[in-house]
Amino acid sequence: MTVGPGYGAAGVARAQMRASTEDRDRAVELLTRAYTEGRLTKDEHDARVERAMTAGTFADLDSVVIDLPGGGPPPPPRTNTLAIISLSCGIGQLIGGIFAAVPAIICGHLARGQIRQTGETGAGMALTGLILGYVGVALTVIFVVVIILIFIAVAHNVPATSP
Repeated sequence: MTVGPGYGAAGVARAQMRASTEDRDRAVELLTRAYTEGRLTKDEHDARVERAMTAGTFADLDSVVIDLPGGGPPPPPRTNTLAIISLSCGIGQLIGGIFAAVPAIICGHLARGQIRQTGETGAGMALTGLILGYVGVALTVIFVVVIILIFIAVAHNVPATSP
């Protein structure tokens, strides 16, 4: 039910699920809190408690508490901002090169740590940003090494000029 943690997002399948005694008790607690805060009259409270105690499905319980604070559907999970930045920098390295790859790596690692702690979404974006960042750094290193090798080869093949 939407009045407690640990339940999936609201939807048709969830609405048709059978409510447990614990779910009904949570709804009654929410109704009682709303009554003590002055959001419900005594008659409204009693009528809603009776409906909550006889509710068979989550849809029935939701209809009893939906207009109360904490009774609506849970907000969608937030996407970690650093994960978005990591992915953006990973893609942006096509323009910014290594200057975008390094922030992609840093933000990707920070985002993954935050996601583990907060439960936000965006783990895939952070991982993709990390991969793109590391690939960008590797390609840059390979490019620099090839350029250096070309300069060395050209320097060895240039004949020495005599005075």
